[in-house]
Amino acid sequence: MHVARERQHQPRALSRRSLLGGAAAAAGAVTLTGTAAGPASAASTRDVDVAVVGGGLAGLTAARDLVAGGRTVAVLEARDRVGGRVVNLPLANGGFSEGGGEFIGPTQDRIKALADSLGVATFTTYNTGKNLLYKDGKKTPYATDGILGSVPPIDAAGLANAAIVQASLDDMAKQVPVDAPWTAAKAAEWDKQTFESWLNAHAVIPSAKFLLDVACTSIFSAQPRELSLLFVLFYIAAAGNESDPGTLERLTDTANGAQESRFVGGSQQVPIKLAATLGDRVVLSAPVRSIARSGGKYLVTADGITVTAKKVVVAVPPPLAGRIVFDPLLPASRDQLGQRLPMGSIGKAIAVYDSPFWRADGLNGQVVSDSGVVRSTFDNSPPDASYGALMGFIEADEMRAHDASDVDEVKAAVLKDYAAYFGDKAKSPTSFVLQRWDNEGFSRGGPVAYAPPGVLTEYGAALRKPADGIHWAGTETSTYWNGFMDGAVRSGERVAKEVLAAL
Repeated sequence: MHVARERQHQPRALSRRSLLGGAAAAAGAVTLTGTAAGPASAASTRDVDVAVVGGGLAGLTAARDLVAGGRTVAVLEARDRVGGRVVNLPLANGGFSEGGGEFIGPTQDRIKALADSLGVATFTTYNTGKNLLYKDGKKTPYATDGILGSVPPIDAAGLANAAIVQASLDDMAKQVPVDAPWTAAKAAEWDKQTFESWLNAHAVIPSAKFLLDVACTSIFSAQPRELSLLFVLFYIAAAGNESDPGTLERLTDTANGAQESRFVGGSQQVPIKLAATLGDRVVLSAPVRSIARSGGKYLVTADGITVTAKKVVVAVPPPLAGRIVFDPLLPASRDQLGQRLPMGSIGKAIAVYDSPFWRADGLNGQVVSDSGVVRSTFDNSPPDASYGALMGFIEADEMRAHDASDVDEVKAAVLKDYAAYFGDKAKSPTSFVLQRWDNEGFSRGGPVAYAPPGVLTEYGAALRKPADGIHWAGTETSTYWNGFMDGAVRSGERVAKEVLAAL
């Protein structure tokens, strides 16, 4: 939907962003079979130049560039698969659907270049037909290609207010340096307030506040009350590249935005194929427990393997990095930072049907809703439409309310929403899959670790600062497309240059 998510001049319909990842590798996708990657043998040891903690896009990209720079590398991945917050989920019909990071769009140059280099193609997210606004129990289809773009049909006063708010956020974001948001001229003022307190003062029309609230939860999987205004402005500024400033619209749009395209074969194809180029340098099922400096080197201890290295790259989310035992202790500023960056709360629910029946009704499968467990949906069908798949995001308060629910309970709530949006046919899928990132042991949420008030100005400078020979990667450390697959790749490229220069 946009008020952020869709065009300019006016707020538009909010779409959905690339997410996260975690769960078993998918049917229909290339697997690591045939490469030398695999679990560590009992009590094995390695001596390398660089140990990389984390086999997601950031860690794998860093390893690729370090190897290209002539260095020896070991990648230690806690899960039994690569990809981190990017994963393909197998479906009962033999297909698959993305359980985590999924979409890419304009200015996401680095993930696109990586995918191209690995032969992973993209296709356009299904966006033909009308969006749906479900508000106050009323279902309203609306066109996305008219004069106003994908503007949900709320009242005129709300649209005008939301347009002003969106323009204000974009203008403020231009004042935030993406490499050091804590140095912005108004950083202290913006970082001492929540996004919600700012919205309450500026989104004064209830329908405008609704659009901004949905934009917030769909982008961050967190409520406006949880986020620093400065962090939100940084995130908007980061939704671009070196030549194209970030905008709220680019974060939320489908066409011409962050949800524009998907990967043929699913997004996990990218890390799987990248890991295959690294062979037995990638060790699976090896969660790192401790990193200790000894005699000018580092001893990285994981389940089943110990690695001695000159440098270490930690490429996992800051909250998870804080669960590793470091000796000597990390600098207090870095540890305090990790304590203060919680993960968003998110799940993806995919219902599978014989066909994408909503298309015959002139709908594109994208919904913006003010109620239900799922308030944002997409058509996740394969390019050939050989079956239909509706994907819904469960986010923030709604996800937390269902973290402890059994799958059948969540399924019933999700299908009730889908039926309200798309009719009775949605009640009877041929299969259903659920990915709850809050309950993933090596993610504990997603799509990104976010900053509440006071964190960036006090601790932000520690985000990328090496701790002696320990260097930091991961999408949370990226200056552009923070929280996205593109940001993960960028962080891996940056940290590899950093480490090669230090060796």
